[in-house]
Amino acid sequence: MFRKFFVTILAAALLLTACATTRTDGLNRTVKLQGTPQRIVSLAPSNTEILFAVGASKQVVGRDSFSDYPAAVKSIKDIGGSMGKYDTEAIVELHPDLVLAGEINTPEEVYSLQQLGLTVYYLPNPTTLEGMFANLETVGQLTGHSSEAATLINSLKLRVAAVDAKIKPLTTTPTVYYELDATDSTKPYTAGPGTFVDLLIARAGGINIGKSLTSQWAQISLEQLVVSNPAVIILGDSAYGITADSVKQRPGWGGLAAVQNGQIYPFDDNLVSRPGPRLVDGLEALAKLLHPEVK
Repeated sequence: MFRKFFVTILAAALLLTACATTRTDGLNRTVKLQGTPQRIVSLAPSNTEILFAVGASKQVVGRDSFSDYPAAVKSIKDIGGSMGKYDTEAIVELHPDLVLAGEINTPEEVYSLQQLGLTVYYLPNPTTLEGMFANLETVGQLTGHSSEAATLINSLKLRVAAVDAKIKPLTTTPTVYYELDATDSTKPYTAGPGTFVDLLIARAGGINIGKSLTSQWAQISLEQLVVSNPAVIILGDSAYGITADSVKQRPGWGGLAAVQNGQIYPFDDNLVSRPGPRLVDGLEALAKLLHPEVK
């Protein structure tokens, strides 16, 4: 009897060890997973979107306050995140076997959750579309959805290749001002070099006037804007009520080519600011705006 019980326990222990995997995350930490996680908490909107996209939606039991896509995430437990303040108690009470953090989270937040005995994997922000594909593959492997992730990655690559093929023969590259925040219209915030906005505008056949700035998210003076004279204005802040008409009413903006030619477009900033699969949606949308002549 005792021997049979011992053998059963030993077999279970060996099975658990066999299922355990060890990976190195974006903070160069060794993260050990005991089997495929079934209770996942996401701390970033991009991570939530990736989890759903690779087929791990049923494993997600908690998500940050800003996760709003797809619509089904609204039914998942909100664990906070506004101003970087997460409800640690709520996270622990969910008994997650994996907490998926992102670059929106500080290393200190990751380590504090780790000290509570939670398994935390830090997924770094990619700097290229290829890096985003690698993140999809990683999350697919972490959650037991490698084949779904591979299928998704292949479909996304085909869509990117289709855009590349349409843009490559074009000879026109319109200059673009991408607006993030124009609370002060004499010094609005725009996307600089090293951002996905900059990367995707270039890949969509445009020139981001913010690429000459010294930081990723920076203010550009009205004088610089006038000199650059963008042919297209894209309103990444349209969700906050900014419209083409309101742009036209700004002092000093009337002479811009984009204003005079009516090339001012509202845009869903989530498509270019969240490093997940919808970046490809953002690329396609930008290509249509910058080159409507291409079908």
